[in-house]
Amino acid sequence: MSFPDKPFGSITTYFEAYAEQVGKAMASVPRSALAAAEILLREAVEADAHVYCCGNGGSAAISNHLVCDHVKGIQTDTDFKPRVHSLSSTIEMITAIANDISYAEVFCYQLQSFARPGDLLITISSSGDSENVVRAIQWAKDNGVRTLAMTGFSGGRSSRLADVSLHVTSDNYGVIEDVHQSLMHVLAQFVRMGRMSRDLITARKF
Repeated sequence: MSFPDKPFGSITTYFEAYAEQVGKAMASVPRSALAAAEILLREAVEADAHVYCCGNGGSAAISNHLVCDHVKGIQTDTDFKPRVHSLSSTIEMITAIANDISYAEVFCYQLQSFARPGDLLITISSSGDSENVVRAIQWAKDNGVRTLAMTGFSGGRSSRLADVSLHVTSDNYGVIEDVHQSLMHVLAQFVRMGRMSRDLITARKF
């Protein structure tokens, strides 16, 4: 059964049930994949590689938010200078590519111009099956760009194609997106802490 599978008598009882679903979804994230994702991100930042991210809808918003937390956040109090770009924020490029070529090409077309071997692509897709996201992963793999996919539901093709898959076991878009947002924050904060002293970590707000 999917969540929710029945009406709720009050918003407070729905909130409690929703919070429980978020907790279960957080617990479902494979810890080995999370560790591998951190290594991919940290190595890309250490190598001064470019990190690209993309997604549609709510996942596009997470992709854009990721830029803030992974550039300003990771750079604060460290010697890192992350180079992170959201392919979902380039509305002029997206509309031109979608109008003249195909919406399925909006991300991989940009990667063809920007990405180079050794860079990292982070995709965010609840279904894991958005065609433009899948094509971006495939292009990246074919061209020496490492790939990290955040997915939900069954994981889709993204989960199978990516070098590392951060899969969230849930069938509710809001729950999946909440966990993807949390994963984005956890990765940024952990990489940042790796370049900070214990005293500085204690003194700062994250």
